[in-house]
Amino acid sequence: MVTPFDGGKQITSAQAFATRLGITQAEMTKLTGIDRHSFYRQSSLRKLNEAIRPLMRILNLASEMTGSDQRAALWFKHQPIPGWAGKTGFDLVSERKSDRILAYLKSVQSGVYS
Repeated sequence: MVTPFDGGKQITSAQAFATRLGITQAEMTKLTGIDRHSFYRQSSLRKLNEAIRPLMRILNLASEMTGSDQRAALWFKHQPIPGWAGKTGFDLVSERKSDRILAYLKSVQSGVYS
C-alpha cells in the first residue's frame, strides 16, 4: 500500500489497506462490493481503487480530526454517527452512503455538531 488513508494515492494492496484499517477481507468485500478474489488480480486493481477512494477520503478526514490513523479506524468501525440510528461509518459505507459520512465529518470539522 502506498499510504494508509490518503485519498489522492492509488492502493497497491487491498490486504494491506484492510490490515491498516483493522478489518477482515470479508469486511473489505462488504465495504467495496468487490469479490475478495479480485483483490489479488492486477486486472481488478483499477476497480478496487475506485471502490476504496470514498473510504480513503473518509478515513483521511477522520484521521486529521482524531490525530491518528488508528483512532480514525476505531471511530469508523465503532462510533455511532448522530442521526443515523446507531449506525457507524462502517455501516453507512456498506450501504453505499459514504457521501453522508463525508458531509457529517466536514460539518463537524467546521464547527457544526449534530
